[in-house]
Amino acid sequence: MTRRLVLTNEAARHPFRRTLPPPVIATPGGRDDQDVKLFVLSFAAFFTCFYSFIF
Repeated sequence: MTRRLVLTNEAARHPFRRTLPPPVIATPGGRDDQDVKLFVLSFAAFFTCFYSFIF
């Protein structure tokens, strides 16, 4: 069996998903807080809109 030199994601069963690069497990710079920032921004925007409609 000949194998290609490019590493593929063996866990992916679909041919298109095999061509994609493997997912990144951890960020090299430490913890990524982008999700927390998005949650706080969304909460603040919803609270501002809701508060402005009531008063």
